[in-house]
Amino acid sequence: MRELRVEDALMYLDQVKMEFGSQPHIYNEFLDIMKTFKSQAIDTPGVIRRVASLFHGNKRLVLGFNTFLPEGYRIELPLDGSAWPVYREPGRSGCVAIAPGPGPPPPPPGAGPPGPPAMGSRHPGAPPPPQLSSAMGRGMGPPPG
Repeated sequence: MRELRVEDALMYLDQVKMEFGSQPHIYNEFLDIMKTFKSQAIDTPGVIRRVASLFHGNKRLVLGFNTFLPEGYRIELPLDGSAWPVYREPGRSGCVAIAPGPGPPPPPPGAGPPGPPAMGSRHPGAPPPPQLSSAMGRGMGPPPG
């Protein structure tokens, strides 16, 4: 996996801003998702689901978010032509479907009660990669509109 830079995150934010220039609420929602992730209120699968749902239909932005995911996580477009992407996560075989709907999806069968969120990091307990969070704090300017 190549090293991520703040410039990568700034370019992605610019792509989001350009794509949704006429819909500032989407750009703002993306920023809210990133802030929620940074505060550790949602884990990596949660941020994947929310970003993929927000950018649904925009393959470039959905797949482009892979740049910021920790090793082992990957958003993919299903080969069966399904409209909704899927994602892979470390230690789990197969893909997890991303589907619309309010709230988080139910836990997989056999999963015990939820514990503390496992942040999207390369090592359990380590903080998430900071590139996108750093970019958010560096002069992104106001949302489009």
